[in-house]
Amino acid sequence: MGLPNKDEIKGKVDQAKGKVKEHAGRAMDDPRMTEEGIDDQNKGNIQEGFGKARRKVGETLEDIGHAVGHK
Repeated sequence: MGLPNKDEIKGKVDQAKGKVKEHAGRAMDDPRMTEEGIDDQNKGNIQEGFGKARRKVGETLEDIGHAVGHK
């Protein structure tokens, strides 16, 4: 497994930011902030998933290139 790319890292940051915002919204009884936090977490999940898929495609192409180069 390769190192995380910028999409994976940004996704993790958005997830963490969303979790903080969600909990703050619940503590302050602010439904709007709570929803924004949940939305940020969902956005982060999608971005991280996109980053993982992108990395896996790149790793697969690299593996194919190595396999072709060795024959």
